Amino acid sequence: MAETEKHIYRWGVDADGNDITEADASMKYIVGGKGANLAEMAKIGLPVPPGFSITCQTCVAYSGNDNTWPEGVLDEIDEARIDLEERMGKKLGDAEDPLLVSVRSGAPFSMPGMMDTVLNLGLNDESVKGLIAKTDNPRFGWDSYRRFIQMFSNVVMGVDSDLFENAINQRKLAKGVKNDTDLTAEDLEALVEQFKVIFSENVDTEAHPEILVDGVATFPQDPYLQLKLAIEAVFGSWMNERAILYRQQNKIPDDLGTAVNVQIMAYGNKGNDSATGVAFTRNPADGTKEFYGDFLVNAQGEDVVAGIRNTEPISDLKTTPGLEPAGEELEKIFGILEDHYRDMMDIEFTIENGKLWMLQTRVGKRTALAALHVAIDMVNEGRISKAEAVQRVEPAQLDQLLHPQIDPGAELDVLASGLNASPGAAVGEVVFSSADAVEAAAEGRPCILVRWETNPDDLKGMVAAEGILTSHGGKTSHAAVIARGMGAPCVCGVEALKIDAAKKEAKVSGTDVTLHEGDVITIDGTTGRVVLGAVELVQPELAGDLETILEWADEISNDETLGRKMGVRANADNPDDAKLSLEFGATGIGLCRTEHMFLGERKQIIQSFILADDEDTKKAALDQLLEAQEGDFLQMLETMSGHPMIIRLLDPPLHEFLDSPRELAVEIAKLEALDADPKVIAEKSALLARIDAMSEANPMLGLRGCRLGIMYPELTDLQTKAIGTATAELIKKGLDPKPEIMIPLVSTAAELEAVRAQVEGVLAEVAQETGVELDIPVGTMIELPRAALEAEEIGRYADFFSFGTNDLTQTTFGFSRDDVESAFIPTYLRKKLLKTNPFETLDAGVAKLVDMGVKGGHAAHADIVCGVCGETGGDPDSIHMYYDLGLDYVSCSPYRVPIARLTAAQAKLAAKGDAVQRDK
Repeated sequence: MAETEKHIYRWGVDADGNDITEADASMKYIVGGKGANLAEMAKIGLPVPPGFSITCQTCVAYSGNDNTWPEGVLDEIDEARIDLEERMGKKLGDAEDPLLVSVRSGAPFSMPGMMDTVLNLGLNDESVKGLIAKTDNPRFGWDSYRRFIQMFSNVVMGVDSDLFENAINQRKLAKGVKNDTDLTAEDLEALVEQFKVIFSENVDTEAHPEILVDGVATFPQDPYLQLKLAIEAVFGSWMNERAILYRQQNKIPDDLGTAVNVQIMAYGNKGNDSATGVAFTRNPADGTKEFYGDFLVNAQGEDVVAGIRNTEPISDLKTTPGLEPAGEELEKIFGILEDHYRDMMDIEFTIENGKLWMLQTRVGKRTALAALHVAIDMVNEGRISKAEAVQRVEPAQLDQLLHPQIDPGAELDVLASGLNASPGAAVGEVVFSSADAVEAAAEGRPCILVRWETNPDDLKGMVAAEGILTSHGGKTSHAAVIARGMGAPCVCGVEALKIDAAKKEAKVSGTDVTLHEGDVITIDGTTGRVVLGAVELVQPELAGDLETILEWADEISNDETLGRKMGVRANADNPDDAKLSLEFGATGIGLCRTEHMFLGERKQIIQSFILADDEDTKKAALDQLLEAQEGDFLQMLETMSGHPMIIRLLDPPLHEFLDSPRELAVEIAKLEALDADPKVIAEKSALLARIDAMSEANPMLGLRGCRLGIMYPELTDLQTKAIGTATAELIKKGLDPKPEIMIPLVSTAAELEAVRAQVEGVLAEVAQETGVELDIPVGTMIELPRAALEAEEIGRYADFFSFGTNDLTQTTFGFSRDDVESAFIPTYLRKKLLKTNPFETLDAGVAKLVDMGVKGGHAAHADIVCGVCGETGGDPDSIHMYYDLGLDYVSCSPYRVPIARLTAAQAKLAAKGDAVQRDK
């Protein structure tokens, strides 16, 4: 049987203590990340509770066959269960000494909290008595059973978990106690009976007829039925709404499936010598080399991540009575895991009656700040190379460091403080539900999601909100982990917030402030502060660890021994953006859109040219535009002195510079209603007729690009003259301007030949007038399929090609980007009719056209420079594709330049085969 056809992999030891582990860390696509790392820990001798993994491929086969088990798999699972029982010397459901197991998901990539888990499986009305007798701990036994009923009912049977929580809260109120741990064994036994009634009254028996006993819905007592149903539920959770959304956000393929890990239970709720916790070998928020995390005494793991109880810092574990030896051992294991994996690790553990058990490890999710710091520290410690450090930083994470922070000089009205769970600052209106956050974002209102604690169902709201604020939970709670992964600011555990979600308000203890929905606050995820009102935010600078990593990335990009270089330029249309681009490390400007220079007050000038009835009016407008353009290019080229700057000639259709016909028609109607001056109305009506005559049914495919210059050669002349004159003036001043002129939307070689001749003629006149020799490259934007197909012909007249993937994607698909992204792209993605949004990530079909364009251009002109300046030029996945396609540079918005610099180096290493594999 081939390895991927095997359905079950075991880990741990047999009854004689011999290691029988069948998987390792390299097998995460087979047994999932969790199963692979459990097996790896077992192999290196760490204390791991024995168990087995059911493969990701089994999940895919099960889900793809309408949730029907592949032939023979249930028999294999039963054999693995019997083997586990033999190894442990116990049986599921045994009335005297029951074996209890957890059933957990484990996808190839970490998806914290997105899929389902069932703990304490194997308990029933008889085995709970055996558990109590064996442990001599009635409270522990009934607590475990009530937890199992609640979790199984919710995760497997779909019964609302709040029904059980309400029952617990009512009993605590009746007893006059605050915490779950204050309930007695008798209380918990009574809750078990109450929970079984809740189950019977609320379970969907049509969906689960197997739980009917004599026609009555009964909590399943058969442990083998419990196990089968739990495994099916975990497989099913791969396709739940929150998991699908998480995969979309993190670009994780839907066809990987999840493994299921069946593992013997280790109990952290057996008393004060027991505990459970989540820890990191380094601080995942800022990368500090310290043991970081939370633990709870006398608790199970779900209590830590759910934020139900306030946790203790992991640094206190060694000094907690009854837990000291386990705390010492855990610190040693931190070091073992870092040495073994050569990375910062995330750990889940349980201490049962003083015995430490390792329940999970994985490469730890971290903020961008921490990713940089850890990578650099590990290079300095000799654990990894610079190339590995560069590969370990996710490019998209850098967005976290390129977003606003609170102005250090701002005056702050600090309401409260909590845990600095995810760095960065955010300002927005307070909302108290995920749905309200989604609605606010849709209406363009920045918001802060304020919750007691988030859960996986809040993911949509967390994505929509600018930041997240919770009153409970620690630094490893759901809110903290998800926020860090998204790069969203998050403050957790603000106990001063007394939230009433129903009333949509939160009182702040110690103050007279009550926050209502719509009130504006600022949160600082770097310090944990919550501030009343909007605070001025500032942009961070490239410095410190980020600067170091980017310098290493540039070293790799410039290292000829590793392969060819792909540069990074920026799209910038004004001096401020140009300056910012250089500060962020751009090597030049790949796209300066001149149409942006015709807006504002100048719109009236271009309008007068377009609508002119006589040559004098038209010439006056052209003279004004020439003067304005010379000033524009003087500033831009001076800012970019010494760096190439591609200037695209006017591209959009002329009607975009005219008044909106709809607004003009409304204005005329209002004038008529007010009996305004007939002469004014007549002038407005004539203007409307002119504008209507110039509108096009499909302007994306009409009179625009090079066609505009051919039809209105005066526009090409004035822009070329402005570029040439500004260049000559700067050269005379001793500067080094490097303009390049881009002719847009070419579809035939004849078009480019004609417009190039016109441009070169104007440049020759400017050179003669100024006495300055001008050597300005002329190229074109390849943004039509025909241009890509005819690139060899077109390349004869081009010094460079720049691929405009926005229009190339539109014309390849027949999509209009302005319409389809909201109209049907989301549906196409959901139905898997498209793998990705082609306007965000380069489509494979469009990539073929780019490939043809690059090859055709080089066939015509060996030294032709090829780049890309569309939206995908800043997308990490696309940048890898562009490197493989042989592009010389990518160009993107200024704020994406650092991301592109890092990705360009990673693409080069990947092409050479030096990629470092790690979890997303």
